[in-house]
Amino acid sequence: MFSWESLNAIKVGGLAPHVTELSEALASMGHDIHIFTRNNDMLPYEIINDVHYHRVYHSLDGGITQQMDSMCDAMHTAFIEASKTFGDFDLTHVHDWHPVNLVCRLKEEHNIPFVITYHSTEWGRNGNQHGNWWEAMEISHLEWRGGYESSRVIATSSIFKNEVQHLYKIPDEKISIVPNGIHENKMQMDVDPGQVKSEYGIHPYAPVVLFVGRMNYQKGPDLLTRAIPEILSSRWNVKFVFIGEGEMRPVCEGIAYELNIQDSCHFLGYVDESVKKKWMNACNLICVPSRNEPFGIVLLEAWDVSKNLVATNAISLIDNFKDGVIVYQTPDSIAWGIRHVFDNYVDDQLGKEGKKLICTRYNWNNIAEMTAKVYRNMLQ
Repeated sequence: MFSWESLNAIKVGGLAPHVTELSEALASMGHDIHIFTRNNDMLPYEIINDVHYHRVYHSLDGGITQQMDSMCDAMHTAFIEASKTFGDFDLTHVHDWHPVNLVCRLKEEHNIPFVITYHSTEWGRNGNQHGNWWEAMEISHLEWRGGYESSRVIATSSIFKNEVQHLYKIPDEKISIVPNGIHENKMQMDVDPGQVKSEYGIHPYAPVVLFVGRMNYQKGPDLLTRAIPEILSSRWNVKFVFIGEGEMRPVCEGIAYELNIQDSCHFLGYVDESVKKKWMNACNLICVPSRNEPFGIVLLEAWDVSKNLVATNAISLIDNFKDGVIVYQTPDSIAWGIRHVFDNYVDDQLGKEGKKLICTRYNWNNIAEMTAKVYRNMLQ
């Protein structure tokens, strides 16, 4: 596995738990799994939960693409050394664009085939909002190259599969859908919801809508913020908690003041994982207002704590009105969805249905077997 992040080194976002927990599940099935990732003042080599970690340092000079070129060089050296110690690897598996140049190099030099899992695309992350077009084009080219050079491609959802195929012309026979996963009860925490709310100046009986994610254009926090006046018009006591950091946080704070709803909004920024868990267990509804969502790990986290969900049609996981409510990517529709759930689903019925999927569909053993099947088909 090649990834610029993991739970046991540098963590950036949702890719870290995917790489880490998938690798552990594959290792538990008897596969020898080595993760090559960045170092954060940890041991250069370590075995954790039967997974071999090879951590590298690299130059931080220049922009993100230049830094990733340096990371690829460092990972190449680590991989060659690991091969001398552990023997030849059957294949490599790269996650997103960051290590693509490396796996292409290993394919050319050593004839080692690779799988690429797309977790998002540059187009999906930024749409037309990217400030550095040269960098965006370079990243998009690496994403295309990974799909072109790979033996197999994995996308995490049906909607995202369509996006990847549209952008990078991946043929049907080369691409598979393997969803993200979560360990059951990973997000559960025994909390007093009223006490958690009170700690932040919210009345203990006030309904709370929670947003969790990067505060950027892709995740749509501004759409939720603009939906708030319509929600308050019939439910004046609802409060809104935003967890996450990004360039749209000040934008959303400005919208809140512009619409005179600042007293109903709490922007917490980046918080510790324990604070995130507290709020996921204490809130009354979780909203995912994304403009683009390759998978939506926050949905699995919400279902894991049996919370009702309102999400936009950027997401393909929800069975509408059964385990969540799907809305359009507009403030009016988001407001309608949240009011509809508060009016009709008072006992977390939607979240409880979603919880069943954690046990049956989205557990790591299932996902590891699906991934291993991709490997086996590739090596035939």
